[in-house]
Amino acid sequence: MHTFELLLALVAASVALAYLAQRLRVPLAVSLIFGGIALAFVPGVGTVELEPDLVLALFLPPLLQVSAYRTDWPAFRFNLRPILLLAVGAVFFTAAAVAVVSKLLVPGLPWWAAIALGAIVAPPDAVAAAAVLKQVKLPKRIVTVLEGESLINDASSLVLYRLAVAATLAGTFSFGEGVLQFFGAAIGGALAGWIVGRFAIWVFARIEDTLLDVTVSLLAGFLAYFLAEQVHVSGVLAAVACGLVLGRQQHAEFTAQTRLAVANIWEFVEFLLTALIFILIGLQLRSIIERLEGYDATRLALLGLAVSATLIVSRFVWVFPSILLPRVIFRSVRERDPMPPWSYPAVLSWAGMRGVVSLAAALALPAKFPGRDIIVFLAFCAIFATLVVQGTTLGWAIRRLGLAEEEDETLPEPDTAQARAELAAASLEAVQEHLDDDGSEHAEAAEELVEEYKARAERASIEGQDIDSKTEQLEAQQRLRLIAIGAAREKHKEQTDQIDADAHRALGEELDLEEQQIRRALGEA
Repeated sequence: MHTFELLLALVAASVALAYLAQRLRVPLAVSLIFGGIALAFVPGVGTVELEPDLVLALFLPPLLQVSAYRTDWPAFRFNLRPILLLAVGAVFFTAAAVAVVSKLLVPGLPWWAAIALGAIVAPPDAVAAAAVLKQVKLPKRIVTVLEGESLINDASSLVLYRLAVAATLAGTFSFGEGVLQFFGAAIGGALAGWIVGRFAIWVFARIEDTLLDVTVSLLAGFLAYFLAEQVHVSGVLAAVACGLVLGRQQHAEFTAQTRLAVANIWEFVEFLLTALIFILIGLQLRSIIERLEGYDATRLALLGLAVSATLIVSRFVWVFPSILLPRVIFRSVRERDPMPPWSYPAVLSWAGMRGVVSLAAALALPAKFPGRDIIVFLAFCAIFATLVVQGTTLGWAIRRLGLAEEEDETLPEPDTAQARAELAAASLEAVQEHLDDDGSEHAEAAEELVEEYKARAERASIEGQDIDSKTEQLEAQQRLRLIAIGAAREKHKEQTDQIDADAHRALGEELDLEEQQIRRALGEA
Protein backbone atom coordinates (compact mmCIF):
# COMPACT_ATOMS: atom_id res chain seq x y z
CA MET A 1 0.00 0.00 0.00
CA HIS A 2 1.43 3.37 -0.97
CA THR A 3 2.22 5.90 1.75
CA PHE A 4 -0.48 8.37 0.67
CA GLU A 5 -3.16 5.68 0.51
CA LEU A 6 -2.09 4.39 3.91
CA LEU A 7 -2.29 7.89 5.36
CA LEU A 8 -5.83 8.37 4.05
CA ALA A 9 -6.80 4.96 5.41
CA LEU A 10 -5.42 5.91 8.84
CA VAL A 11 -7.37 9.18 8.84
CA ALA A 12 -10.56 7.29 7.96
CA ALA A 13 -9.80 4.75 10.68
CA SER A 14 -9.28 7.61 13.13
CA VAL A 15 -12.78 8.91 12.49
CA ALA A 16 -14.30 5.45 12.99
CA LEU A 17 -12.28 4.83 16.16
CA ALA A 18 -13.14 8.28 17.56
CA TYR A 19 -16.85 7.55 17.03
CA LEU A 20 -16.40 4.15 18.67
CA ALA A 21 -14.66 5.76 21.66
CA GLN A 22 -17.62 8.13 22.10
CA ARG A 23 -20.11 5.26 21.95
CA LEU A 24 -18.14 3.09 24.39
CA ARG A 25 -17.22 6.04 26.64
CA VAL A 26 -13.53 5.19 26.63
CA PRO A 27 -10.63 7.65 26.17
CA LEU A 28 -9.90 8.43 22.55
CA ALA A 29 -6.22 7.56 22.97
CA VAL A 30 -7.08 4.03 24.16
CA SER A 31 -9.43 3.40 21.25
CA LEU A 32 -6.83 4.65 18.77
CA ILE A 33 -3.93 2.62 20.12
CA PHE A 34 -6.02 -0.58 20.13
CA GLY A 35 -7.14 0.23 16.60
CA GLY A 36 -3.52 0.66 15.55
CA ILE A 37 -2.58 -2.69 17.09
CA ALA A 38 -5.44 -4.37 15.22
CA LEU A 39 -4.43 -2.73 11.94
CA ALA A 40 -0.83 -3.87 12.42
CA PHE A 41 -1.90 -7.48 11.86
CA VAL A 42 -4.25 -6.83 8.92
CA PRO A 43 -2.88 -8.57 5.79
CA GLY A 44 -1.55 -6.10 3.26
CA VAL A 45 -0.88 -3.27 5.71
CA GLY A 46 2.74 -4.31 6.11
CA THR A 47 5.24 -3.00 8.63
CA VAL A 48 5.04 0.72 9.28
CA GLU A 49 8.44 2.14 10.23
CA LEU A 50 8.49 5.52 11.98
CA GLU A 51 11.37 7.91 11.41
CA PRO A 52 11.94 9.21 14.98
CA ASP A 53 13.23 12.66 14.04
CA LEU A 54 10.29 13.12 11.67
CA VAL A 55 7.83 12.05 14.37
CA LEU A 56 9.20 14.55 16.87
CA ALA A 57 9.41 17.35 14.30
CA LEU A 58 5.98 16.74 12.75
CA PHE A 59 3.86 16.05 15.82
CA LEU A 60 5.46 17.76 18.81
CA PRO A 61 5.75 21.44 17.74
CA PRO A 62 2.11 22.02 16.74
CA LEU A 63 0.64 19.96 19.61
CA LEU A 64 2.83 21.63 22.24
CA GLN A 65 2.23 25.05 20.71
CA VAL A 66 -1.54 24.75 20.77
CA SER A 67 -1.49 23.45 24.37
CA ALA A 68 0.67 26.40 25.41
CA TYR A 69 -1.52 28.78 23.38
CA ARG A 70 -4.52 27.81 25.53
CA THR A 71 -2.58 27.86 28.81
CA ASP A 72 -3.84 30.11 31.57
CA TRP A 73 -0.62 32.02 32.21
CA PRO A 74 -1.54 33.48 35.65
CA ALA A 75 -2.59 30.01 36.83
CA PHE A 76 0.55 28.48 35.31
CA ARG A 77 2.75 31.02 37.08
CA PHE A 78 0.96 30.54 40.42
CA ASN A 79 1.46 26.76 40.17
CA LEU A 80 5.02 26.94 38.85
CA ARG A 81 6.47 25.23 41.95
CA PRO A 82 4.36 22.02 41.70
CA ILE A 83 4.73 22.06 37.91
CA LEU A 84 8.53 22.14 38.11
CA LEU A 85 8.57 19.53 40.88
CA LEU A 86 6.77 17.20 38.49
CA ALA A 87 8.31 18.28 35.19
CA VAL A 88 11.90 18.10 36.46
CA GLY A 89 11.98 16.37 39.84
CA ALA A 90 9.55 13.55 39.00
CA VAL A 91 11.26 12.94 35.65
CA PHE A 92 14.70 12.44 37.24
CA PHE A 93 13.31 10.40 40.14
CA THR A 94 11.30 8.13 37.83
CA ALA A 95 14.23 7.72 35.46
CA ALA A 96 16.43 6.66 38.37
CA ALA A 97 13.83 4.19 39.66
CA VAL A 98 13.34 2.60 36.24
CA ALA A 99 17.10 2.44 35.69
CA VAL A 100 17.63 0.57 38.96
CA VAL A 101 14.82 -1.92 38.31
CA SER A 102 15.82 -2.57 34.69
CA LYS A 103 19.49 -3.03 35.68
CA LEU A 104 18.48 -5.57 38.35
CA LEU A 105 16.26 -7.50 35.94
CA VAL A 106 18.60 -7.24 32.94
CA PRO A 107 22.11 -7.41 34.45
CA GLY A 108 23.79 -7.26 31.04
CA LEU A 109 22.34 -3.81 30.35
CA PRO A 110 24.95 -1.05 30.94
CA TRP A 111 24.06 1.49 33.62
CA TRP A 112 23.87 4.42 31.22
CA ALA A 113 21.68 2.37 28.87
CA ALA A 114 19.37 1.68 31.82
CA ILE A 115 19.30 5.42 32.56
CA ALA A 116 18.47 6.06 28.90
CA LEU A 117 15.48 3.71 29.28
CA GLY A 118 14.43 5.61 32.40
CA ALA A 119 14.66 8.93 30.56
CA ILE A 120 12.63 7.52 27.67
CA VAL A 121 9.66 6.39 29.76
CA ALA A 122 9.83 8.99 32.57
CA PRO A 123 7.80 11.91 31.13
CA PRO A 124 4.00 11.75 30.99
CA ASP A 125 3.00 12.84 27.52
CA ALA A 126 1.35 16.14 26.62
CA VAL A 127 -0.65 14.55 23.81
CA ALA A 128 -1.84 11.66 25.96
CA ALA A 129 -2.73 13.97 28.86
CA ALA A 130 -4.75 16.29 26.61
CA ALA A 131 -6.54 13.35 24.95
CA VAL A 132 -7.64 11.92 28.30
CA LEU A 133 -8.30 15.17 30.20
CA LYS A 134 -10.73 16.34 27.52
CA GLN A 135 -13.12 13.59 28.58
CA VAL A 136 -13.08 14.23 32.34
CA LYS A 137 -13.98 17.35 34.29
CA LEU A 138 -11.38 18.15 36.94
CA PRO A 139 -10.79 21.12 39.23
CA LYS A 140 -8.94 23.75 37.26
CA ARG A 141 -5.84 23.65 39.43
CA ILE A 142 -5.22 19.95 38.79
CA VAL A 143 -5.67 20.48 35.05
CA THR A 144 -3.26 23.43 35.14
CA VAL A 145 -0.59 21.41 36.93
CA LEU A 146 -0.97 18.37 34.66
CA GLU A 147 -0.94 20.40 31.47
CA GLY A 148 1.93 22.57 32.70
CA GLU A 149 3.95 19.48 33.61
CA SER A 150 3.36 17.89 30.20
CA LEU A 151 4.53 21.07 28.47
CA ILE A 152 7.91 21.11 30.22
CA ASN A 153 8.80 17.54 31.17
CA ASP A 154 9.64 16.47 27.61
CA ALA A 155 12.52 18.95 27.61
CA SER A 156 14.05 17.65 30.85
CA SER A 157 13.65 14.01 29.81
CA LEU A 158 15.11 14.52 26.33
CA VAL A 159 18.17 16.32 27.73
CA LEU A 160 18.74 13.45 30.18
CA TYR A 161 18.15 10.97 27.36
CA ARG A 162 20.76 12.57 25.11
CA LEU A 163 23.30 12.67 27.95
CA ALA A 164 22.68 9.00 28.72
CA VAL A 165 22.99 7.94 25.06
CA ALA A 166 26.22 9.91 24.64
CA ALA A 167 27.65 8.47 27.87
CA THR A 168 26.71 4.92 26.81
CA LEU A 169 28.40 5.23 23.43
CA ALA A 170 31.45 7.14 24.70
CA GLY A 171 31.83 5.31 27.99
CA THR A 172 32.50 8.54 29.92
CA PHE A 173 30.40 11.31 31.46
CA SER A 174 31.13 14.73 32.96
CA PHE A 175 28.63 15.78 35.64
CA GLY A 176 29.50 19.46 35.35
CA GLU A 177 29.14 19.40 31.59
CA GLY A 178 25.81 17.60 31.93
CA VAL A 179 24.41 20.22 34.32
CA LEU A 180 25.60 23.04 32.06
CA GLN A 181 24.04 21.38 29.04
CA PHE A 182 20.73 20.89 30.86
CA PHE A 183 20.33 24.53 31.90
CA GLY A 184 21.73 25.80 28.62
CA ALA A 185 19.22 23.75 26.62
CA ALA A 186 16.32 24.92 28.81
CA ILE A 187 17.18 28.62 28.81
CA GLY A 188 18.20 28.64 25.16
CA GLY A 189 15.03 26.85 24.07
CA ALA A 190 12.78 29.24 25.97
CA LEU A 191 14.65 32.21 24.51
CA ALA A 192 14.41 30.87 20.95
CA GLY A 193 10.66 30.33 21.35
CA TRP A 194 10.18 33.82 22.78
CA ILE A 195 12.07 35.38 19.85
CA VAL A 196 10.02 33.49 17.26
CA GLY A 197 6.80 34.29 19.12
CA ARG A 198 7.58 38.01 19.20
CA PHE A 199 8.53 37.90 15.50
CA ALA A 200 5.21 36.24 14.70
CA ILE A 201 3.37 38.96 16.64
CA TRP A 202 5.28 41.57 14.63
CA VAL A 203 4.11 39.84 11.43
CA PHE A 204 0.49 39.65 12.65
CA ALA A 205 0.48 43.40 13.32
CA ARG A 206 1.28 44.03 9.65
CA ILE A 207 -1.06 41.49 8.07
CA GLU A 208 -4.79 42.06 7.86
CA ASP A 209 -5.69 38.78 6.24
CA THR A 210 -7.16 35.98 8.36
CA LEU A 211 -5.91 33.18 6.10
CA LEU A 212 -2.35 34.49 6.24
CA ASP A 213 -2.57 34.98 10.01
CA VAL A 214 -3.66 31.38 10.51
CA THR A 215 -0.86 30.13 8.24
CA VAL A 216 1.75 32.11 10.18
CA SER A 217 0.39 30.77 13.47
CA LEU A 218 0.79 27.22 12.14
CA LEU A 219 4.35 27.86 10.98
CA ALA A 220 5.51 29.66 14.13
CA GLY A 221 5.77 26.56 16.31
CA PHE A 222 7.73 24.66 13.66
CA LEU A 223 10.07 27.62 13.16
CA ALA A 224 10.71 27.86 16.91
CA TYR A 225 11.36 24.13 17.17
CA PHE A 226 13.76 23.93 14.22
CA LEU A 227 15.58 27.12 15.20
CA ALA A 228 16.21 25.73 18.68
CA GLU A 229 17.32 22.34 17.38
CA GLN A 230 19.73 23.99 14.95
CA VAL A 231 21.55 25.75 17.81
CA HIS A 232 21.36 22.59 19.98
CA VAL A 233 18.92 23.80 22.61
CA SER A 234 15.49 22.47 23.56
CA GLY A 235 13.09 22.55 20.63
CA VAL A 236 10.32 21.36 22.94
CA LEU A 237 10.62 24.41 25.21
CA ALA A 238 10.93 26.64 22.15
CA ALA A 239 7.55 25.46 20.82
CA VAL A 240 6.02 25.90 24.28
CA ALA A 241 7.45 29.41 24.74
CA CYS A 242 6.24 30.42 21.27
CA GLY A 243 2.73 29.17 22.07
CA LEU A 244 2.69 31.07 25.37
CA VAL A 245 3.68 34.32 23.62
CA LEU A 246 0.98 33.93 20.97
CA GLY A 247 -1.63 33.02 23.57
CA ARG A 248 -0.79 36.03 25.71
CA GLN A 249 -0.91 38.45 22.75
CA GLN A 250 -3.86 37.03 20.81
CA HIS A 251 -6.37 39.61 22.03
CA ALA A 252 -3.98 42.47 21.30
CA GLU A 253 -2.89 41.48 17.79
CA PHE A 254 -5.53 39.13 16.32
CA THR A 255 -8.81 40.27 14.86
CA ALA A 256 -11.99 38.60 16.09
CA GLN A 257 -12.27 36.70 12.81
CA THR A 258 -8.68 35.46 13.12
CA ARG A 259 -9.21 34.25 16.70
CA LEU A 260 -12.28 32.28 15.65
CA ALA A 261 -10.52 30.81 12.62
CA VAL A 262 -7.39 29.92 14.63
CA ALA A 263 -9.48 28.16 17.26
CA ASN A 264 -11.39 26.09 14.69
CA ILE A 265 -8.41 25.18 12.52
CA TRP A 266 -6.17 24.34 15.46
CA GLU A 267 -8.87 22.10 16.90
CA PHE A 268 -8.93 20.15 13.63
CA VAL A 269 -5.13 19.97 13.40
CA GLU A 270 -4.93 18.82 17.02
CA PHE A 271 -7.43 16.01 16.48
CA LEU A 272 -5.81 14.87 13.24
CA LEU A 273 -2.26 14.75 14.63
CA THR A 274 -3.34 13.18 17.91
CA ALA A 275 -5.33 10.49 16.14
CA LEU A 276 -2.53 9.67 13.72
CA ILE A 277 0.17 9.44 16.37
CA PHE A 278 -1.76 7.03 18.59
CA ILE A 279 -2.69 4.81 15.66
CA LEU A 280 0.95 4.84 14.56
CA ILE A 281 2.01 3.85 18.08
CA GLY A 282 -0.27 0.82 17.87
CA LEU A 283 1.05 -0.06 14.41
CA GLN A 284 4.57 -0.39 15.83
CA LEU A 285 3.69 -3.53 17.82
CA ARG A 286 4.18 -5.83 14.85
CA SER A 287 7.71 -4.64 14.05
CA ILE A 288 8.66 -4.68 17.75
CA ILE A 289 7.52 -8.28 18.13
CA GLU A 290 9.39 -9.31 14.98
CA ARG A 291 12.66 -7.99 16.46
CA LEU A 292 12.17 -10.02 19.66
CA GLU A 293 11.45 -13.45 18.15
CA GLY A 294 14.49 -14.97 19.86
CA TYR A 295 13.50 -13.84 23.37
CA ASP A 296 11.46 -15.77 25.92
CA ALA A 297 7.90 -14.44 25.80
CA THR A 298 7.19 -15.00 29.51
CA ARG A 299 10.34 -13.17 30.58
CA LEU A 300 9.53 -10.28 28.25
CA ALA A 301 6.02 -10.00 29.70
CA LEU A 302 7.40 -9.93 33.24
CA LEU A 303 9.96 -7.28 32.30
CA GLY A 304 7.26 -5.12 30.73
CA LEU A 305 5.05 -5.54 33.78
CA ALA A 306 7.89 -4.68 36.17
CA VAL A 307 8.91 -1.50 34.33
CA SER A 308 5.30 -0.33 33.95
CA ALA A 309 4.60 -0.97 37.64
CA THR A 310 7.77 0.93 38.57
CA LEU A 311 6.58 3.91 36.53
CA ILE A 312 3.22 4.03 38.26
CA VAL A 313 4.50 3.43 41.80
CA SER A 314 7.45 5.83 41.55
CA ARG A 315 5.11 8.67 40.57
CA PHE A 316 3.07 8.10 43.75
CA VAL A 317 6.27 7.96 45.79
CA TRP A 318 7.36 11.31 44.40
CA VAL A 319 4.07 13.24 44.22
CA PHE A 320 2.81 12.87 47.80
CA PRO A 321 6.05 14.00 49.53
CA SER A 322 6.58 16.80 46.98
CA ILE A 323 3.18 18.23 47.91
CA LEU A 324 3.45 17.62 51.67
CA LEU A 325 7.07 18.52 52.51
CA PRO A 326 7.23 22.11 51.16
CA ARG A 327 4.21 23.01 53.30
CA VAL A 328 5.68 21.31 56.36
CA ILE A 329 9.12 22.89 55.98
CA PHE A 330 8.26 26.37 54.71
CA ARG A 331 5.70 28.47 56.50
CA SER A 332 5.41 30.94 53.60
CA VAL A 333 4.38 28.12 51.24
CA ARG A 334 1.87 26.83 53.78
CA GLU A 335 0.27 30.27 54.23
CA ARG A 336 0.20 31.14 50.54
CA ASP A 337 -0.96 27.74 49.37
CA PRO A 338 -2.67 25.59 52.04
CA MET A 339 -2.58 21.81 51.87
CA PRO A 340 -5.02 20.45 49.29
CA PRO A 341 -7.13 17.35 50.06
CA TRP A 342 -5.33 14.04 49.61
CA SER A 343 -7.45 13.32 46.54
CA TYR A 344 -5.51 16.00 44.60
CA PRO A 345 -2.10 14.26 44.77
CA ALA A 346 -3.85 10.92 44.23
CA VAL A 347 -5.23 12.09 40.88
CA LEU A 348 -1.94 13.80 39.96
CA SER A 349 -0.17 10.51 40.65
CA TRP A 350 -2.59 8.42 38.61
CA ALA A 351 -2.66 10.77 35.60
CA GLY A 352 0.74 9.75 34.21
CA MET A 353 0.07 8.45 30.71
CA ARG A 354 3.03 8.00 28.35
CA GLY A 355 2.92 8.52 24.61
CA VAL A 356 4.60 9.83 21.48
CA VAL A 357 7.81 11.24 22.99
CA SER A 358 8.66 7.95 24.72
CA LEU A 359 8.18 5.91 21.57
CA ALA A 360 10.05 8.34 19.31
CA ALA A 361 12.97 8.55 21.74
CA ALA A 362 13.17 4.74 21.94
CA LEU A 363 13.10 4.35 18.16
CA ALA A 364 15.78 7.05 17.81
CA LEU A 365 18.36 4.93 19.64
CA PRO A 366 21.33 4.02 17.40
CA ALA A 367 21.10 0.60 15.77
CA LYS A 368 24.07 -0.74 17.75
CA PHE A 369 22.96 0.71 21.08
CA PRO A 370 23.26 -1.91 23.88
CA GLY A 371 19.88 -3.56 24.55
CA ARG A 372 18.08 -1.46 21.91
CA ASP A 373 15.39 -4.04 21.10
CA ILE A 374 14.57 -4.62 24.78
CA ILE A 375 14.43 -0.88 25.44
CA VAL A 376 12.05 -0.28 22.52
CA PHE A 377 9.83 -3.13 23.72
CA LEU A 378 9.76 -1.84 27.32
CA ALA A 379 8.95 1.67 26.13
CA PHE A 380 5.98 0.31 24.17
CA CYS A 381 4.84 -1.67 27.24
CA ALA A 382 5.00 1.51 29.34
CA ILE A 383 2.93 3.46 26.81
CA PHE A 384 0.39 0.69 26.43
CA ALA A 385 0.05 -0.03 30.16
CA THR A 386 -0.29 3.59 31.27
CA LEU A 387 -2.71 4.52 28.51
CA VAL A 388 -4.93 1.47 28.94
CA VAL A 389 -4.79 1.04 32.73
CA GLN A 390 -4.59 4.66 33.85
CA GLY A 391 -6.33 6.24 30.87
CA THR A 392 -9.44 4.07 31.14
CA THR A 393 -9.72 4.31 34.94
CA LEU A 394 -8.86 7.99 35.44
CA GLY A 395 -12.46 9.14 35.05
CA TRP A 396 -13.65 6.45 37.47
CA ALA A 397 -10.97 7.43 40.00
CA ILE A 398 -11.93 11.10 39.75
CA ARG A 399 -15.58 10.30 40.42
CA ARG A 400 -14.74 7.96 43.31
CA LEU A 401 -12.57 10.62 44.91
CA GLY A 402 -15.32 13.21 44.57
CA LEU A 403 -13.31 15.53 42.32
CA ALA A 404 -15.57 15.51 39.26
CA GLU A 405 -17.06 18.93 38.62
CA GLU A 406 -20.77 19.22 38.02
CA GLU A 407 -21.52 19.28 34.32
CA ASP A 408 -24.87 21.02 34.61
CA GLU A 409 -23.51 24.31 35.90
CA THR A 410 -25.30 27.02 33.96
CA LEU A 411 -23.91 30.10 35.67
CA PRO A 412 -20.39 31.43 35.50
CA GLU A 413 -18.04 31.59 38.46
CA PRO A 414 -18.28 34.82 40.51
CA ASP A 415 -15.07 36.26 39.04
CA THR A 416 -16.32 35.51 35.51
CA ALA A 417 -19.66 37.14 36.26
CA GLN A 418 -17.88 40.20 37.67
CA ALA A 419 -15.66 40.45 34.60
CA ARG A 420 -18.68 40.16 32.31
CA ALA A 421 -20.46 42.89 34.25
CA GLU A 422 -17.42 45.17 33.91
CA LEU A 423 -17.28 44.53 30.15
CA ALA A 424 -20.94 45.42 29.78
CA ALA A 425 -20.52 48.55 31.90
CA ALA A 426 -17.49 49.66 29.86
CA SER A 427 -19.42 49.14 26.62
CA LEU A 428 -22.39 51.15 27.89
CA GLU A 429 -20.16 53.95 29.15
CA ALA A 430 -18.31 54.21 25.83
CA VAL A 431 -21.56 54.44 23.85
CA GLN A 432 -22.98 57.09 26.17
CA GLU A 433 -19.77 59.14 26.06
CA HIS A 434 -19.71 58.99 22.27
CA LEU A 435 -23.35 60.04 22.21
CA ASP A 436 -22.65 63.02 24.50
CA ASP A 437 -19.69 64.13 22.34
CA ASP A 438 -21.67 63.98 19.11
CA GLY A 439 -24.66 65.82 20.53
CA SER A 440 -28.02 64.93 19.01
CA GLU A 441 -26.69 63.84 15.59
CA HIS A 442 -26.65 60.13 16.49
CA ALA A 443 -29.13 60.21 19.35
CA GLU A 444 -31.85 58.35 17.52
CA ALA A 445 -29.43 55.76 16.08
CA ALA A 446 -27.84 55.12 19.46
CA GLU A 447 -31.02 54.92 21.52
CA GLU A 448 -31.70 51.24 20.81
CA LEU A 449 -28.00 50.39 21.22
CA VAL A 450 -27.93 52.01 24.67
CA GLU A 451 -30.94 49.97 25.71
CA GLU A 452 -29.24 46.80 24.45
CA TYR A 453 -26.11 47.46 26.51
CA LYS A 454 -28.20 48.31 29.54
CA ALA A 455 -29.90 44.93 29.17
CA ARG A 456 -26.51 43.23 28.94
CA ALA A 457 -25.27 45.00 32.06
CA GLU A 458 -28.43 44.01 33.92
CA ARG A 459 -28.11 40.39 32.80
CA ALA A 460 -24.44 40.32 33.88
CA SER A 461 -25.33 41.73 37.29
CA ILE A 462 -27.97 39.01 37.70
CA GLU A 463 -25.35 36.37 36.97
CA GLY A 464 -23.24 37.68 39.81
CA GLN A 465 -26.08 37.40 42.34
CA ASP A 466 -27.11 34.37 44.36
CA ILE A 467 -26.70 31.35 42.10
CA ASP A 468 -29.41 29.18 43.61
CA SER A 469 -32.14 31.75 43.11
CA LYS A 470 -31.20 32.71 39.56
CA THR A 471 -30.13 29.46 37.90
CA GLU A 472 -33.55 28.36 36.66
CA GLN A 473 -34.43 31.83 35.38
CA LEU A 474 -31.23 32.27 33.40
CA GLU A 475 -31.28 28.75 32.03
CA ALA A 476 -34.87 29.24 30.88
CA GLN A 477 -33.86 32.45 29.11
CA GLN A 478 -30.99 30.72 27.35
CA ARG A 479 -33.20 27.82 26.26
CA LEU A 480 -35.75 30.28 24.83
CA ARG A 481 -32.97 32.02 22.93
CA LEU A 482 -31.98 28.66 21.42
CA ILE A 483 -35.60 28.11 20.33
CA ALA A 484 -35.63 31.55 18.73
CA ILE A 485 -32.37 30.83 16.91
CA GLY A 486 -33.74 27.51 15.71
CA ALA A 487 -36.75 29.27 14.19
CA ALA A 488 -34.49 31.87 12.61
CA ARG A 489 -32.34 29.09 11.14
CA GLU A 490 -35.37 27.44 9.53
CA LYS A 491 -36.30 30.76 7.92
CA HIS A 492 -32.65 31.16 6.90
CA LYS A 493 -32.83 27.83 5.03
CA GLU A 494 -35.84 29.08 3.07
CA GLN A 495 -33.83 32.13 1.96
CA THR A 496 -31.05 30.08 0.34
CA ASP A 497 -31.97 30.99 -3.24
CA GLN A 498 -33.67 34.28 -2.44
CA ILE A 499 -30.76 36.50 -1.39
CA ASP A 500 -27.12 37.00 -2.34
CA ALA A 501 -24.89 34.03 -1.36
CA ASP A 502 -22.41 36.19 0.58
CA ALA A 503 -25.21 37.84 2.53
CA HIS A 504 -26.79 34.47 3.21
CA ARG A 505 -23.47 33.10 4.49
CA ALA A 506 -22.92 36.13 6.74
CA LEU A 507 -26.37 35.77 8.29
CA GLY A 508 -25.71 32.10 8.92
CA GLU A 509 -22.42 32.91 10.66
CA GLU A 510 -24.20 35.40 12.92
CA LEU A 511 -26.67 32.71 13.99
CA ASP A 512 -23.86 30.20 14.50
CA LEU A 513 -21.84 32.55 16.69
CA GLU A 514 -24.87 33.45 18.80
CA GLU A 515 -25.80 29.79 19.26
CA GLN A 516 -22.22 28.90 20.19
CA GLN A 517 -22.17 31.65 22.80
CA ILE A 518 -25.39 30.39 24.39
CA ARG A 519 -24.29 26.75 24.41
CA ARG A 520 -21.00 27.71 25.99
CA ALA A 521 -22.90 29.54 28.74
CA LEU A 522 -25.00 26.40 29.26
CA GLY A 523 -21.89 24.21 29.40
CA GLU A 524 -22.80 22.36 26.19
CA ALA A 525 -19.90 23.59 24.01
